[in-house]
Amino acid sequence: MVTRETILEVLHEVLEPTLKQSITKLGMVRDVVVQDNSVSLTVIHHPDSLSFKEQLEQELTDILERAGVLNPHLRFRSMTDHEIADVLVKLQPPVQTSAQTTVPVQGHGAGMEKHPLLHPESGVEFIAVASGKGGVGKSTVTVNLAVALARQGKRVGLIDSDIYGFSVPDMMGIEERPEQIGDKIKPVERFGVKVISMGFFVEDNSPIVWRGPMLGKMLRNFFAEIEWGELDYLLLDLPPGTGDVALDVHQMIPQSKEIIVTTPHATAAFVAARAGSMALRTNHEIIGVVENMSYFESKETGVREYVFGRGGGGRLAETLNTVLLAQFPLGAPDNHPSEPDYSPSVYKADTDMGREYLSLAQSVIARCERS
Repeated sequence: MVTRETILEVLHEVLEPTLKQSITKLGMVRDVVVQDNSVSLTVIHHPDSLSFKEQLEQELTDILERAGVLNPHLRFRSMTDHEIADVLVKLQPPVQTSAQTTVPVQGHGAGMEKHPLLHPESGVEFIAVASGKGGVGKSTVTVNLAVALARQGKRVGLIDSDIYGFSVPDMMGIEERPEQIGDKIKPVERFGVKVISMGFFVEDNSPIVWRGPMLGKMLRNFFAEIEWGELDYLLLDLPPGTGDVALDVHQMIPQSKEIIVTTPHATAAFVAARAGSMALRTNHEIIGVVENMSYFESKETGVREYVFGRGGGGRLAETLNTVLLAQFPLGAPDNHPSEPDYSPSVYKADTDMGREYLSLAQSVIARCERS
């Protein structure tokens, strides 16, 4: 006789196409109803697995028919952001206590070994900078925070983890490429920050057309194949949202802290709460919220105009039970291409915004030292 338990047992061998884990182990088989050998159920899947739906449906049908279930009624839907965050908890990698021991990581690129830099005892503070949506200035905040930390005498690395939308090299005015030294790659150093980005490895701003597992593999390469040297801080500029790269970061670096960037607009803050929720559900500490584009200040009159509304950053910080670290105005550095250290997005240390980012860096250092 077919029972619910039988259904879950026979489906244990089915792997979710993107996460490469058993769909029953991850709790992705829902609403199982058995009546007179007639079975209906719902399978949730990762959003990146949508193209595998027909293949997955056929595999499930074949297995159920071998178990005596004819013409099963199967429903499919993509996981919500909260469901993705819940699965992250189940995929947390085992952490060993020896700093010399490499640790296998599950999920994308399973079987690869964790780089010693990633071990909790490495002494490196990992800070992932996240946002719910694009266009809120997350990369600008990441770049200037990294430079401000370096100006404080910290040894800083920066990974441009937005593999589809890499922008850090251009924002920092980097024109050279990393050097190959033996079997390692030396990151490019700019403004005292060691930088690695997908942008260094593509020609002519070509698009990256990859599925999820390839993203995780590249991110791991940014650790395993890069000669970072001694670091105090390693910042990761995450892609917006709660997709594959964010998932991999949460798996690979369980000790990572996060900063959430939003604008004051209510919708931007609402969407950013999803990125914060993923961090909280996977026990990642949120250092705080940065509200970008908080206002526009006229150079002629000094009057502030709140073009994107007010209060979004404060409400987001309250929702995530953290602090509002900074509120930055809408603007851009007044840098000139003829300057030897020109960059489109890095503020000079002696400007008002340079001092604002220095204050942010000091707050981040203080919060990291307290934790």
